Amino acid sequence: MAINIQNTNYNGEVLERLLTVATTGNEIVGKGLICVIPNVSKKVSIPRLRTGKMLQKRKENPVVTDSKGDFNYSEKELNPQDFMAFTVFNPRNFEQIWRPWQPKGDLVFSELPPQAQNALLDALSKQVQFELGGHYVNGVYGNDDDHLFDGILTQAAKDSDIVIVTSAATKMTDRLSALRGQIPVALIENPNLRILMSPTDFNKYDDELTARQSKNRDETTRNAKLYKDIKIETLAAWPEDLLVATLCSPDAMTSNVFAAVNLQDDEHVIKIDRVSPMSELYFFKMLMKADTNIAFGEEFIVLDSRGAGAVFVDPDAETAEPVPTIEGAASLSLPATSGTAQRTYHTSNGAGVTAETDADWLEVSTNGGKVTFAYQAYAYDAEGDATRSATVTLGIEGTTATKSVTVTQAMAGE
Repeated sequence: MAINIQNTNYNGEVLERLLTVATTGNEIVGKGLICVIPNVSKKVSIPRLRTGKMLQKRKENPVVTDSKGDFNYSEKELNPQDFMAFTVFNPRNFEQIWRPWQPKGDLVFSELPPQAQNALLDALSKQVQFELGGHYVNGVYGNDDDHLFDGILTQAAKDSDIVIVTSAATKMTDRLSALRGQIPVALIENPNLRILMSPTDFNKYDDELTARQSKNRDETTRNAKLYKDIKIETLAAWPEDLLVATLCSPDAMTSNVFAAVNLQDDEHVIKIDRVSPMSELYFFKMLMKADTNIAFGEEFIVLDSRGAGAVFVDPDAETAEPVPTIEGAASLSLPATSGTAQRTYHTSNGAGVTAETDADWLEVSTNGGKVTFAYQAYAYDAEGDATRSATVTLGIEGTTATKSVTVTQAMAGE
């Protein structure tokens, strides 16, 4: 790739640092969990080859029609998106950093020393590393500076072949058990199989293991990052309550997670120079490209426990509609005389209510959320009870929602 540094005092250490940032400068790459394909200026495909069952009974003279099995070839695309790092600064604001290397003489005609470039690029690289790590995992391509390219989780959510595990468990050991139970047999013994989770989730898992002191480490030592001999990897950018099991490796033949990167391959790749000949300001400009994807969805096993924020939802799972609720008074006391009373009830879906009663001395009618109770007088009877009661059942048409209202009426005096 072409490199054009326009500062005459540039040295090789700066280039080495920038190339490291552009291709391996984030956590998921640094831990060897993703295969990075470099020098991709446009796009590249991840080849995928699947075969059907091949074995059959022996035949002495097989013919073409005896053929069994097939080869299915498909591709996943990596299409790197353009983005950059660009910052302008005044070197004089950092004189305490590069004062030891300042040239003698008039400062107006001095160049920014290579040592100063390295010091400032060190701060730049740390920030770029941090941001790239987040985009590699959670990135979403969009039209603003926060949406540079699609990350691994965004790409995986588009794949209909991924294995989605559902579990209502709150304990990490139970969630890991559910995840492991859905890992294909062909992967379970693969040395490149990893379980990816957030550091917070691992801390929960570690605490659960520590609580079983007879079998695990005490509070002074962290438990091994393993579950049933499957290695656990934590990533700072990984969302909490999301577990993924997949093949992770820097080797294309043994990884299911890929990235394509490039420093822009034109003649203006990295620039470190003055903003203008008459200016004391300098700028750093670094043009990059990146994209991510997974190869096989069936080798990406997900348990997403983030509730309302869950991205990975089983398309075959039946989602039950929530039953609406009815809010309002659950009891009503009536006088002995005849008359009417009204009460208002609110439904969670905004629909009106229905009403029916089991008493012949009480009639109910509705208008939207208003319920009218029309009652007869309860005359004095020496043999009768002091009060009588009825049950009014409220409902919402087209739903199973109900609410019981107890209506009582006092007997008239003697």
